[in-house]
Amino acid sequence: MAFTLSEIMAARRQQSQAQSHAQRGSRTAVEVDEYSTNPTQAFTFYNINQGRFQPPHVHMVDPMPHDTPKPPGYTRFVCISDTHSRTDAIQMPYGDVFIHAGDFTELGLPSEVKKFNDWLALGGSSMRFFSQLLFLAGSQSALGGRWQPLKSLSMTVNAAREVGGTLPYDIKIVIAGNHELTFDQEFMADLIKQDFYYFPSASKLKPENYENVQSLLTNCIYLQDSEVTVRGFRIYGSPWQPWYYGWGFNLPRGQALLDKWNQIPDNTDILVTHCPPLGFLDWVPKKMQRVGCMELLNTVQRRVQPKLHVFGHIHEGYGMMTDGTTTFVNASACTVNFLPMNPPIVFDLPNPRTT
Repeated sequence: MAFTLSEIMAARRQQSQAQSHAQRGSRTAVEVDEYSTNPTQAFTFYNINQGRFQPPHVHMVDPMPHDTPKPPGYTRFVCISDTHSRTDAIQMPYGDVFIHAGDFTELGLPSEVKKFNDWLALGGSSMRFFSQLLFLAGSQSALGGRWQPLKSLSMTVNAAREVGGTLPYDIKIVIAGNHELTFDQEFMADLIKQDFYYFPSASKLKPENYENVQSLLTNCIYLQDSEVTVRGFRIYGSPWQPWYYGWGFNLPRGQALLDKWNQIPDNTDILVTHCPPLGFLDWVPKKMQRVGCMELLNTVQRRVQPKLHVFGHIHEGYGMMTDGTTTFVNASACTVNFLPMNPPIVFDLPNPRTT
């Protein structure tokens, strides 16, 4: 792809300005990028002229094994996304805070939301006892009526599920994705008017059946352009993404999406979005395209600079990357064929000193 001399010089000026701001430790305001509407071109342009998406600026990260001991003074985050009502086959690892980055249903039908909420449900006293037993025993478990070596921390969670619980996490945080149609009220209003044939089961819903669909999520903290502070970590969640085949929470690239990202507080520790930022785990091989959001990338790198950015949406992008400041996690559980084969990704962060 060819670029003009003026474009190359403009890119170099932007690179110089970014380096200058980085050296001063300042965070800059974000404006709509000139290549916003063409993410593949933007990726190519900034990669050629700035090396923005290659070492030493960024590199891949190997996910941490689930049985890795958690260091003292750390909080373990268990990240997952795009489960699409296929949670029964997913083996959940031990952790403190559970994060789901959207697309937990197929269409956001109330029955699907209730099923997901049931899966989120915390078990009773037997569940808490089993989790405490792990810490008391160190590296043993009381399975089969006798003490025996614990092969994996995930064994504890699975065994606890059999005892009577599901997800033994202190805190569970969930956002919506483009498949949670009923969570996007404006989308549903248009859908019902048009009787959109792509989603016949959703378009036949009566407003009273989905207007308060968020209230069905009683076993988690649901975030939608909102934040919560847990264990001293400031966590912000948002469901929006660039227009994607007429699904929910779609917005045009550029200012409309930037307006949403501008709501993210500067000092956010953990950012949860459904869509990826440009250049980070957003490659769609079948179409040979980058589909991440340029404004989200600039918001993350130039202004917010969170410790952790969790997302999904692009099933092919499962994995982890870092730019040295932020660790980017595409936690899509389902493959491109909608098979729930990708395990949850765990990530440890040191507890803030205030806690």
